[in-house]
Order: sequence, then structure tokens, then C-alpha cells
Amino acid sequence: MDKVEIEEIELGGKRFSIETGKFAKQANGSVLVICEETQVLVTAVFSPTPKEEIDFFPLTVDVEERMYAAGKIPGGFFKREGKPSEKSILTARLIDRPLRPCFPEGMRNEVQIIATILSVDQINPPDILALNGASCALTISDIPFNGPIGAVRIGRVHNQWIINPTYQEIEYGDFDIVVAGNREGILMVEAGAKEVTEEDVIIALKEAHSYILHLIELQESLRKKVGKPKQEVNLAKDNPELEKSLKELAAKKIAEAIKIPEKLEREEALEKIKSETISFLATKFTEEVNVQNEKGETIGKAVFPSEKFEREAIKIFEKVLKEEVRKMVLDKGIRVDGRKTDEIRPINCEVTVLPRPHGSALFSRGQTQVLSIVTLGTASEEQILDGIEVEESKKFLHHYNFPPFCTGEVGPMRGPRRREIGHGALVERALISVIPPESEFPYTIRIVSEVLESNGSTSMASVCSSTLALMDAGVPIKAPIGGIAMGLIKENDKIAILTDILGMEDALGDMDFKVAGTERGITALQMDIKIGGVSFEILNQALEKAKKARLFILNKMKETLPAPRKELSRYAPRMIILKINPEKIRDIIGPSGRTIHSIIDETGVTIDIEQDGTVFIASKDEIGAEKAKEIIENLTKEVKVGERFLGRVTRVTNFGAFVEILPGKEGLVHISKLSKRRVRFAEEVVKPGDKILVEVIEIDSLNRINLASVEYLEVEKGIRGNKNHQEYGRF
Repeated sequence: MDKVEIEEIELGGKRFSIETGKFAKQANGSVLVICEETQVLVTAVFSPTPKEEIDFFPLTVDVEERMYAAGKIPGGFFKREGKPSEKSILTARLIDRPLRPCFPEGMRNEVQIIATILSVDQINPPDILALNGASCALTISDIPFNGPIGAVRIGRVHNQWIINPTYQEIEYGDFDIVVAGNREGILMVEAGAKEVTEEDVIIALKEAHSYILHLIELQESLRKKVGKPKQEVNLAKDNPELEKSLKELAAKKIAEAIKIPEKLEREEALEKIKSETISFLATKFTEEVNVQNEKGETIGKAVFPSEKFEREAIKIFEKVLKEEVRKMVLDKGIRVDGRKTDEIRPINCEVTVLPRPHGSALFSRGQTQVLSIVTLGTASEEQILDGIEVEESKKFLHHYNFPPFCTGEVGPMRGPRRREIGHGALVERALISVIPPESEFPYTIRIVSEVLESNGSTSMASVCSSTLALMDAGVPIKAPIGGIAMGLIKENDKIAILTDILGMEDALGDMDFKVAGTERGITALQMDIKIGGVSFEILNQALEKAKKARLFILNKMKETLPAPRKELSRYAPRMIILKINPEKIRDIIGPSGRTIHSIIDETGVTIDIEQDGTVFIASKDEIGAEKAKEIIENLTKEVKVGERFLGRVTRVTNFGAFVEILPGKEGLVHISKLSKRRVRFAEEVVKPGDKILVEVIEIDSLNRINLASVEYLEVEKGIRGNKNHQEYGRF
């Protein structure tokens, strides 16, 4: 049996270990990462043969959540795991983003990372384990990889920094930031926060990087023990002769075309240059091929462009385009659309764009345009989560849609892609800290952001449009939130930090740094680096410029709608919250649910009851909601001795009458306490349906209510006050 090697360190007071040699030994690299009772198996496999027909690195990352890891059986008819959950997709993106820049340039061999979550203690999140495991599996494998990298989560509770916090610590803290990096600096940041300062972010990043170095050492130590020699792979390289020719023909034309400020016009000009250049060069870069007849016999030779020519030419054209864009920014300080490096595109905001939805807003920044729509629902419309996470339901949802028409393209319309899920989650994370608690605003809130035009930073435009839509819907958010995307172009010592990046600047730049927050502080961060890492000095500059831009955008938004509307849309449901004794829940529901159904039928409301006694009443109009509230209050009211009620006689027996004093709540008036005179049969005094004024005289140990008619009690009181009460007793 192969020897099992284990390396471990202490992180945040917990044992963090990586072991290899026991599981999945046929993979190029495999490790089991353990933190207490959370365990993740990560494997790395690659194809030794490159894919010649593609011009990108084919890396795939999958995170497999197994319900058995949390001791659960999957829901649904099939009782087995189906499509990946939103959380597993987000974790896969978290792994992919910092790893992708660490592979050799020009690598075309397929690489697949699979992280299988085998055990979760629902205390320690598995995503950090999966990310470190992916790096380690690649590091000890024979797959070419310029690693390792490390990753940690940093939390803050009561101003104390916590390394790899638990779910509970994350919930109670004001900071949740995942940082990945190498020895040189930071590669990736993903964060949610409760209005933290830029200084706090830099402190957290520095704190994270110090622990990242320890995790890198851990992986290096394991590599020295079991690491395999890296395989030699054929890296795709540009044809130097073709590159020289294309530059001579197209570089100056490209430099002029990229100065066109309008996106579609610029793209059309560049496409024309590319088409003409490639067509001209196709006559020079040719090869002789055999010409065959229908029988497959060679009948001669002909000259055609080489099979790889067009693919290589397109790739080199994009390379030259990138060089020209970067040169213009670094040497002249001019951007593609003519702006200065810190200039924001024109902003336009509109609210109540749609008549029937509960809230809507349109946010445009240059040629990026997002329409966000808010829907308010009842408590029963919350999202139920069937996964291994601690969270079982969500009352605040944000969904992001990126249809192909937003970039003027044709494309398939299927389900949401990983990018759409990732952007939707980023916006949700940015907004969640200002959403009012359920006790103040008991609605399920869903926002959908429809990207109508895209030219960079649609996720941050979604933050702005979603904020305006929430305020338009009358949701009492704590503060408006704005978002901005920052970019970076770096060549040796030349650096340009770009505010409000375009799509082209994102694609051709070195950093995509998204920052969202209120006037007081940051609520979400997302950063991806395409180079070997960036310094804290650059990050600090980017954060300061992002703050300035965010405040500018927030002022523009406030000009349109300064605060949430005081009234909800007339189409939104009306909600009332009641708090009752949990033991009274059965009184509302009634036998076989008859009571609650009768309330719903009578008032037209929707009623949701939680186990702690919280009752949510939702109605299309206030009259129905108030009527239901009154009925429920009467049903759950605590009856006390001495209280008087005008009750209705429900049935008469030979020993007295049962009187309903509150809906569904009856008491007994004994025949001796039914009238001021002595009666032999209760029917002599009352019959079913009669109204009678009664008083509660006793609630016995079985919670039965004993009543007496007020008429009887007044006479009884008079008798007790008279010295000759024996005479009255003969009546």
C-alpha cells in the first residue's frame, strides 16, 4: 500500500491538514483537505495531448456537493444529486479565477479540477479547503503549473480579525473576505461587508497574505515529499513571420480605429481592418495540398491558405489590438472612448419604468444599461435551499440575466450560465447589508436585473439599478448603494488605474476590481488579477479612486430618487406581523386546518405561521389584512378571570349552556348560574343562537372556561350584601 503523506498547520486555532497517497491515486494529483470534520477531496487530471483547434486554455473546475456529507438525503423524486447548486457553482468560480493565470501561456492541454465535498460539519465552510486543495493537487502533480497559491477567509467580529471563521462567526461579523494569492501578491478577492472602510480592506488583505504564505509553504513541503516531475507540453506560439506582417499592415489602422468612442462603430471598424488584413495575408501564407477526384485519386496540387492560418491570424490580430490599446493608455493617458483614466461615463437614472411591477429602475452608464425589477412576496415565497450548507432558506434574492442582444450578438437562450450566477450573487452580496430585517419588513424580496446593453461593468450597473428599484418599491433600505469597476494596465514600471472600465479594457487589461458600497463604506468587493499579482500600494490607489467614483455615482442616483418611497406599490401585498404564544398556533389552525381555511376564505388573505409564534398575514388590500388580524387576535387572546363577554349560545344541555365568547373559544354556564331565578331546564332561559352577557369566573386545571351570566352575578352580589340573604335564596 502506498505511503500516506500528511502536512498540517494551525489556522485560526484549528488544525488544517492536507494529505495525499490514500485516495484517487490514478489522478495526476489528488489531495484530501481537512479542517476539523469538514473534508474535501480534490483531484487534478490533464490530457497529455493539446487541443490544436482552440485558442484558449481549456480549464474546467467542478465542485461536487454530496448530500451525504451533511447526513442528508436529497429532496425531489429521484433522491439523488442533480444539477450543481448555486453555491457549488460559486465555489467553482472561486477556484477557477486565481488558478487560471498560473498556467503557462499557450497551454492547450485540457485540465480538469474536481472538488468532491465528502464531509461537512456545518461549522467550517468547505470552499477554502477546496481552493487550497486544487492548488496543492496541481502542485504535486506532473501538470505544468506556476504555483502554488494559497487562500484564506478573513472575518471580523467585535473588531477582532478571525482566520477561516466558522459560519456563525461569519454571520455575526461585519466582514467576510476570501483572498487568494502567491508569494508576490494578491490574485483574487471576493468579499461581502457591512460598510467597512478602505483602510479596513487593506488591513484584511495584508493579514490574509501573511497566512497565504504559510499555506504556500505547506504545499511546497508536500511537493518535496511526493511531487512528480512536470511534463513537457507543446505550448501554442505565434507565427513570428505572420505576426510581423500583420503588425506592418494593421497596427497603425488599429491605433486609429480604437479612438472611435462609440462601441458598435469602433467594433465595425476593427472587424473591417481584421477582415481585409487576413484576406490579404491569406495569399502569402499558403501551402500546397493534393487535389483528389470523387474516387479519392490524386489528380494534382493546389495552393491554399494553411489550415491553421485564419485561427493564428485572428489570435495575432487580438494581440496587436491589445498592445495598441495598452500603449495608448500608458503613453498618452487616453482611453478607448477618449476619457481620462479617472473619468466616469455619462450616467442616466429612471425609476417607475414599468407600471405593474412593485418597483423598477433603469440605470445607464455610457453604453451599459441595466433594468432592475423588484417583486415583493409573502413569507411562504422564500427560496428553500436543498443543500449541504447551514442556510436553509432565503428571503432576499437577486437574479442577473445577460441575453445575447445586449452585445448585439446572436446566441442560445438556455438557463443561467456560471457567469450570470456569479454576477447575480455579487450584487446580492452588495445589497444584503442594507436590506431591513424581517421584523421591520416581513416580505420576501426578489430583484431581477436585465442587462439591456453591455459595454463593461454590468454587475456594478446592476447594483445601482437594483438600489433604485428597491427604493422605488418602498423597501426601507438603510442606505443607497453604488458600484464601480476599476481596471489596471501595467507594463514594467508604467501603471495606469482606470475608473469605470469598458468591456475592451476589461478584456485587454490586467485587473478587474469591482467595488460596491454606501457613502459610509464598502459592502462588496470582487477582484481578479491576470498578471503575477499586484502590490498593496496599487490596491490602495484603486480603492481610493473607487471611493471617489462611488460617491459621485451615489449623488447622481439621489438626484433621481433621494430616499425610499413612503408607500408601497398599490399592486404589492400588504403585510401584518403578529406575535402569539406558540401554544396558541393550534387554535389558529383548528381541527384538520378548518379554522385557518375559514379565515382565508372569509378575508382573502395568505397566512404563514412560524414555529416561534410569528404570524404573517398578507393581503392585496388592508381591509382583508386587518379583518384577519382581528380574528387571529381573538382566537389567541388569553382569557382571564373577571373578563366579560357578549357571547353566543352554541348548544344547550341538561346541565347548562355552552357559550362562544371568542371565535372558536367556548365556556360553560352551569344551569345554576344561568339566571337570577332558579330554573329546572336551561332551555327555559336560552336557546342556541341567543346572545348572553357572561363573565369568566374560573379557568380550571384542564384549561376549561367556566362562565356565569352577568344577571346571575349581579343578583348574587346583592344577596351577599344583604343580611337576610337566606330569604333571597328561596327564589
